Amino acid sequence: MATNDYECGLKMMEELTTDAQQIQDQLLGEILSKNAETEYLHGFLHGQTDKQLFKKNVPIVTYEHLKPYIDRIANGEVSSDILLVEPLTGSGTSGGLPKLIPTTAESAHIAATFNKLYRSVMINPSRFGYWHRNSSEEPSPKTNRFALSIYRYFGDINQAGKRMELMFAKPDVETPSGLKASAVSTRAFKGSSFKAILPKLYTSPFETIFCPDTKQSMYCQILFGLIQRDEVVMIGSIFASTVVRSIKFLENNWKELCSNIKTGQISEWITDSGCRNAASLILKPNLELADLIEDVCSCKSWEGIIRKLWPKTKYIGTVCTGAMLQYTAELEFYCGELPLVSGFYACSEGAIGINLEPLCKPSDVSYTFLPNTVYHEFLSIKEDCVTDSQNQVQLNAKSHHEDTGPVDLVNVKLGQCYEVLVTSSMGLYRYRVGDIIKVTGFHNNTPQFQFVGRQNVALGVDMERTSEADILKAVAEAKALLNPLGLILTEYTSYGDTSSTPGHYVIFWEIKPKEGNNNNKNGKELDPKVMEECCSKMEDSLHFTYRMYRKENMIAALEIRVVKQGAFEALLDYFVSKGASLSQYKTPVCIKSKEALNILDSRVIAKFFSPRTPIQDN
Repeated sequence: MATNDYECGLKMMEELTTDAQQIQDQLLGEILSKNAETEYLHGFLHGQTDKQLFKKNVPIVTYEHLKPYIDRIANGEVSSDILLVEPLTGSGTSGGLPKLIPTTAESAHIAATFNKLYRSVMINPSRFGYWHRNSSEEPSPKTNRFALSIYRYFGDINQAGKRMELMFAKPDVETPSGLKASAVSTRAFKGSSFKAILPKLYTSPFETIFCPDTKQSMYCQILFGLIQRDEVVMIGSIFASTVVRSIKFLENNWKELCSNIKTGQISEWITDSGCRNAASLILKPNLELADLIEDVCSCKSWEGIIRKLWPKTKYIGTVCTGAMLQYTAELEFYCGELPLVSGFYACSEGAIGINLEPLCKPSDVSYTFLPNTVYHEFLSIKEDCVTDSQNQVQLNAKSHHEDTGPVDLVNVKLGQCYEVLVTSSMGLYRYRVGDIIKVTGFHNNTPQFQFVGRQNVALGVDMERTSEADILKAVAEAKALLNPLGLILTEYTSYGDTSSTPGHYVIFWEIKPKEGNNNNKNGKELDPKVMEECCSKMEDSLHFTYRMYRKENMIAALEIRVVKQGAFEALLDYFVSKGASLSQYKTPVCIKSKEALNILDSRVIAKFFSPRTPIQDN
């Protein structure tokens, strides 16, 4: 990207965040003007485009409300008669599992604009660094704080070397009307601009990204990353969970990878023709490299392994916020104090925000809303968000919306929690994305926010309701007790067991030792007293209603079931087999599928229960 492109991007960011209200109103007006005569909107607006009429008449909806309309489009009906006028170019998927979201040329343009802005603030040209070092005049802290933070520490990543990003595309699914449905990440990987920069800037060949076998894809991407270790300056993936899984995969397969590098021959079980062809171009016998990697990987502790294997790595680029916070402790263990950079916040429904302080801790990350991508509204959560001892935003369990209606982007209040609504060029009108955010500040006139969790109930075995945020908080408090034992909580999920009366919460934990490669398969190293205290700590951290119900014996003692290592990999394989995208997969905070539950239950190695009722408020 040329220098003036970066300058334009930074200037655009300032203009967008300064004129947020005007841009939002203009965007809504354009969406309504184009689509007021569609079947869906005409039923509420009768051809009018007034903003207040839109807020009064158009209902707030979920995907299930729009699904019948989207299904009609997918089945071949003329899209202009249903949700939107602009011809569709395809459909996206949302939430890992297939959920069709219409895509258009306009939505593709918006995504490209978002990418330009993101790259402008994340990867600044050398001009900014040179100017700062050699000029007595300090640049504006607003327009150039990215130049001062990112470039000062990392330089121009595009010029420094390659990125080892774990990327996994899924095959398109063709709808009955002939539209191609694909994940957002897959569409990005197919773009001509990405293909043009891939060989120069990334270690993974195109063929490995599009390999339909995720195990073969993972193996080859790690292999090619190891071969190009001296060029790697950044490691990452969309989500932190994928980065952690790649290191676990390396732990289990490093000997075979070293053998491939030593002989210059890829393993026979790699049968994908694209991967084998790519390997033939880059894989040559290299005894010295194989021995070096073997020496590093055979060490007793894997602490800092990323830095040891890829010594020029400057940072880990991956989403570490929200549900991904659970992976930060293990990722920090592996990366050896490399910065964890969560650069942006986006979903299938739209590009939402950019992190203007990329070097802050994952628990402190706030994203700045972009007013030109979708029209935002916010449903206020009546109960206040709170901040726990680790400075992570949590949401009280009995949250619900205030009687007041949704507010516009510039009218949100500092410190308040909201549920996000979007109206977009993709035929989504007052659509509940399901995300809960907390307003943490403002950049010019545009709010900044932290992601709190999803607006859904994770657990409930009686009349109590426990949110994802409650579970995240309780686990964060309890897992700290593992540190003195030299153990790390690598994965967890939960479910409400009502097979007996009273019901109780079950939390699945996968644990591994910090030192060595002991798989801890028999669970004997787990101290029962400590594990029971983990159960009690979780209960102490849960909300008032849960603790009251426990005291009255309306809920039985919380249970932690420790599963053997690899159990959550098996869970991942199950969800991928059902259509989930590996690049977008997140371990669910709560499991409701019987098949998924059986996968974990069959791998349980130890069970522990809280020995006491939780502490009550005074």
